[in-house]
Amino acid sequence: MGRKVLVLEDETNIRSFVVINLKRAGYETVEAGTGQEALDQLKRNPDVNVALLDVMLPDMDGFEVCRRIRSGNSRIGIIMLTARTQEMDKVTGLMTGADDYVTKPFSPAELTARIDALCRRATGETAVDTGEISQPPFLLNTRNRTLEKNGARVKLTQVEYAIVKLFMDNAGKAMSREEILDAVWGKDYFGEVKIVDVNIRRLRIKIEDDPTNPTYITTVWGYGYKWGF
Repeated sequence: MGRKVLVLEDETNIRSFVVINLKRAGYETVEAGTGQEALDQLKRNPDVNVALLDVMLPDMDGFEVCRRIRSGNSRIGIIMLTARTQEMDKVTGLMTGADDYVTKPFSPAELTARIDALCRRATGETAVDTGEISQPPFLLNTRNRTLEKNGARVKLTQVEYAIVKLFMDNAGKAMSREEILDAVWGKDYFGEVKIVDVNIRRLRIKIEDDPTNPTYITTVWGYGYKWGF
């Protein structure tokens, strides 16, 4: 299984701390100190599974780096590193295509657990599936992990794909946020349940005819969501 992580952090001491801990956990690392350097490193290392992006950078912010990576790669896992005060930034980061965020200061164990979860997904451990799930207008191909709506491909991140698959497997069933969190991010996930809401919001923008009035992913107030078939 591929275990290669890009670490984009302009503060050398933090970057070294992260790299040492990732190597100890068995990861191969690629380092960058600026956004442009990170994009260049990814071109040279197309086998990177997870990118860890600091928000505050000298040349462009981490969200811009995230946007640029996502425009050409929906499979890579992306985690944003944010300062504790940047509450709005977390949401912005997730809306630009990040899968997760970790707030500084963080523990090495927490960071490694988050990267482990994304690496498992990015390398497609569930790829034993060889079929299709058809729920018009959607067709989910579980072999190559793609979604089509009315025959047109919808670009999904690995996390978004996992959510859609979970919904399609449980069509018509109301699912709690905690259930979705456990199924998609894993039971050992340290983060907040809010990450479910942000990913659902992003998914709606991609698949709903009118994201402000969703008909496929409906909200079950005070509980969670339902795939509305």
